[in-house]
Amino acid sequence: MTERQSDQDVARKSRMVSVVIAGTILIWLALNVIGKMAGLPGRFALLFDFAAMAALIWALVNIYQIWRARQADKG
Repeated sequence: MTERQSDQDVARKSRMVSVVIAGTILIWLALNVIGKMAGLPGRFALLFDFAAMAALIWALVNIYQIWRARQADKG
């Protein structure tokens, strides 16, 4: 793989991770507000929290992979 293609792959993955993080937070906030307004039980809020945590953990794993790829490109 060429250096330019590798940089493009890292940039594409970085953009995807940033969209997932921003989207997760926005959706999580919206679901909490809607859930409170609709009077949903607390277990639904917990479900929303776990879904957001799963998405953020996925993002954290991908950030680590991006970091490792960039370190490998330096060496």
